Amino acid sequence: MPAEATPVIRLEDYRPTDYQIDTVQLDFLLAPKDTRVTSQLALRRRPEAAMGAPLVLDGDGLVLESVALDGRPLAATAYTATPDRLTIHAPPAGPFTLEVVTRLDPGANTALMGLYLSNGVYTTQCEAEGFRRITYFLDRPDVLAVYTTRIEAPSAATVLLSNGNRVQAGPVPGTDRHFAVWHDPFPKPSYLFALVGGDLAAIKDTFRTMSGRTVELGIYCEAGKEERCRYAMDALKRSMRWDEERFGREYDLDVFNIVAVSDFNMGAMENKGLNIFNDKYVLVDPETGTDQDYAGVETVIAHEYFHNWTGNRITCRDWFQLCLKEGLTVFRDQEFSSDMRSRPVKRIADVVALRQHQFPEDAGPLAHPPRPTRYREINNFYTATVYEKGAEICRMLKTVLGEAGFRAGMDLYFERHDGRAATIEDFLASFADATGTDLSQFALWYRQAGTPVVSVRHAYDPASERFTLALRQELPVTPDRLPKHPDHIPIAFGLVGPDGQDLSFRRAAGAEVADGVLHLTTETAEIVFEGVKARPVPSLLRGFSAPVLLRSDLTTEDRLFLIGHDPDPFSRWEAAQSIALAALEAGAAEIAAGGAPSFDPRFAEALGRLAANDELDPAFRALALTLPGEGDVAQAIGKDVDPDAIHAARVALQAAVGRAVAAIATEAAGRNAPAEPYSPDAGNAGRRALRHAAWSLSIAAGEISSDDMRALYETAGNLTDRLAAMRLACHYGLACADDVLAAFLERYRGNPLVIDKWFTVQATIPAHETADRVAALTRHPAFSMKTPNRVYALLRSFASANPVGFNRPDGAGFGLIADMIAEIDPNNPAVAARLATAFRSYAMLEPRRRAAARAALSELAARPKLSRDVSDILHRTLEG
Repeated sequence: MPAEATPVIRLEDYRPTDYQIDTVQLDFLLAPKDTRVTSQLALRRRPEAAMGAPLVLDGDGLVLESVALDGRPLAATAYTATPDRLTIHAPPAGPFTLEVVTRLDPGANTALMGLYLSNGVYTTQCEAEGFRRITYFLDRPDVLAVYTTRIEAPSAATVLLSNGNRVQAGPVPGTDRHFAVWHDPFPKPSYLFALVGGDLAAIKDTFRTMSGRTVELGIYCEAGKEERCRYAMDALKRSMRWDEERFGREYDLDVFNIVAVSDFNMGAMENKGLNIFNDKYVLVDPETGTDQDYAGVETVIAHEYFHNWTGNRITCRDWFQLCLKEGLTVFRDQEFSSDMRSRPVKRIADVVALRQHQFPEDAGPLAHPPRPTRYREINNFYTATVYEKGAEICRMLKTVLGEAGFRAGMDLYFERHDGRAATIEDFLASFADATGTDLSQFALWYRQAGTPVVSVRHAYDPASERFTLALRQELPVTPDRLPKHPDHIPIAFGLVGPDGQDLSFRRAAGAEVADGVLHLTTETAEIVFEGVKARPVPSLLRGFSAPVLLRSDLTTEDRLFLIGHDPDPFSRWEAAQSIALAALEAGAAEIAAGGAPSFDPRFAEALGRLAANDELDPAFRALALTLPGEGDVAQAIGKDVDPDAIHAARVALQAAVGRAVAAIATEAAGRNAPAEPYSPDAGNAGRRALRHAAWSLSIAAGEISSDDMRALYETAGNLTDRLAAMRLACHYGLACADDVLAAFLERYRGNPLVIDKWFTVQATIPAHETADRVAALTRHPAFSMKTPNRVYALLRSFASANPVGFNRPDGAGFGLIADMIAEIDPNNPAVAARLATAFRSYAMLEPRRRAAARAALSELAARPKLSRDVSDILHRTLEG
């Protein structure tokens, strides 16, 4: 397999570079096919490095023009240059300056890493190892330097931006060119370097910091799209204020700029003072953005801004520490969004995302710890485990230490490590030292792969008024085959009494119990609560206080009780999900055996009472009325999964619930109608979500006709309602579906971000024939294999969010995606590798599908000249 030839990078081999770069001066002469880059590096040998150690700089496909040392050209024998490495054989003993000139072809850079030209705009993406595609460098996160960047370009490129503050700008005498010089006074690693040049429009604003400084804010985009940046600017200002209030973090430069570009591999990038965004996370308005788009813009704007302190001012020492900046910053953006919107609803949404993306990763061949110890290709470790599980670890840390202890640890972390490249150990030590807490066991969360399973049994003795919980934690075997040790699992809980109120207890023995949290630190534990006056129903893992799988002996009656009475919103939702999940597992088994599923009517009755309860947040009710996804059911079954049986069981349960609840939900939605005109605020978004949940139940019950759905589409006053109607029409195969699709395409033909949604709706139609539809759509004029957003909208949506279509029994879905990966890989390996992760759970499929998926993977792996990115994913998927 090609991946075998790729060297393995190991955490244990980390050592500092022999040389430190103190300052970097960059000069860019921008041209579409021949950009000239001059870098001047002020270097010095580290004291611990051997005298005369060679200086070895990273490159990636570079064309070298010249090398000079302290102003004098180097003799050809003094260095060795290849496209991927520059070695200076005998650098001076004292500080020295190295000047390197390289030439780039931005227009041909389809990988969208390094410096590239797309739609007339020069853009950079340097994380993780893109800077080495610009110039030779010590391209690693622990080399921090102060950058000054001069950009020169034709005057038609009206905007020239880089990191830091602009210190000079003007025309180049005697030419039709101009220049700008930017200086960033804060040392940063090369992955945070950024440059943008092009004819861009902007909206401007200012922000007054808590110390009274005025910061100039700018959001740049294609001309004509400025008004769609207004919400992003509002979200930015709210993020800046929130970070001051919650974490005491003030912005440090005189300017903060955001640029929205249409071709970008990632969601956004936190480059110091110059965030570059995929435009889908900036451009939004009622006509072209949904409620989910508004929430996404708010979250991603906040995430990248929060990186200014958790990622930029303090960066990671090496890429093994990636979750130090990403997990922590995801936690911070989740907290921000919770404060801006509904905290319970946001928490449920985050848990749904975790279970859909991270839990399958943990359960498959691509499982890895949040802080891995080895990798072949770092781009493949920008994963749900690093981001979402990393955030859950930070949340658990806050639960363990309490609000005050967590803030004290964060303050000490900022104080100790500002301007440094830190490690997970540095991070945890700040909290341990600030609170006097031993976190050595807690640190296992960063080192162990897999999702722990916590099993719970309970018993109540009315005579002694004792309630007992018996707990066991088990950690699964993962591809690394390393031995596992018990985690420190904080389990938030309550003992819900017959009246729906939490019962008090005199004391608890057998494990640490404090402030509503049970701390499970051993493989098994028995906790005895004394002085419990009535039989309680235990409400466990409130707020999803730990990223574990909970297996309890609660009965259906217990869970029905919690749906109606648990004071914790998450636990009420979880009780409903647990009943539905068990019903879907059983229903899928019955269908696979040739029978018909049957469901407990009490579940629908409980959902009906919940739907009718106007004291509950409409957004919460919408989530509670949504059944677990088919991927959730597959994960629960675990092996020999038949996606068609799961889909049939879910359709049947949806219909059964719909017949009992649709009218109630429709009436509730009518009582909670959103305000007009459209507003994206959380309250109105929740009311629309409840409306759409009612539509879903009604159509599943056969109570909405094709004409009804066409009318809902045509009378929709915003994209959120319009898209919901189109999705239901297509996914339920209504006669109006083709007409609605055609009308949607005609209406939004000139807006690529909305057309992406048109592709996604079709890619996720749950039918075997969808593979053929997707293949045809790859030839549609609006589709481009070179545009990441199009690939994600069509191909990744099909492969990752359509279990029926992708897992077609004859293997056609697998073959289609394997062919697409092979086609994309030569131009954009990062996008191809992300698409390849869709195969991560193939081993749990039933034998016929499993064999077909493996055959497609093996055939793909045998193709010549696969990128390192794709080879790494294929190797781990096939061998894991």
